[in-house]
Amino acid sequence: MEIIQVVGLGLIATFLILIIKEQKPIFSFLLAAFVGVIIFISIAGKIAEVLGVLQSLAHQARVNDLFLETILKIIGIAYIAEFGAQVTRDAGQGAIASKIELAGKVLIMVMAIPIITVIIETVIRILPA
Repeated sequence: MEIIQVVGLGLIATFLILIIKEQKPIFSFLLAAFVGVIIFISIAGKIAEVLGVLQSLAHQARVNDLFLETILKIIGIAYIAEFGAQVTRDAGQGAIASKIELAGKVLIMVMAIPIITVIIETVIRILPA
């Protein structure tokens, strides 16, 4: 049922933005950004629930906390970069949005280095000399 509320809010905001855009373009952008933040905040509780389940599963599987923490940071970077790029693109700044996406990808690559290193070391140990 929450998706109906999110979609309803999005549709109402879109309708208002289309009306306001002709008269006051800056207000239409601010409304779009505000509604985007409200939607993001409204799903924050669900994200916390998912994180709790993932942490529980990781502890049961005896996965190193560093791996789970790194993966969650990578997912966070991806979501935040996407959100920032979408807001920037909505403001008509596609070039800046592309740079935000690029920065997100580079940061994800940097965060993944410890996991990639462990995987390569494990494979090297498994392979016969």
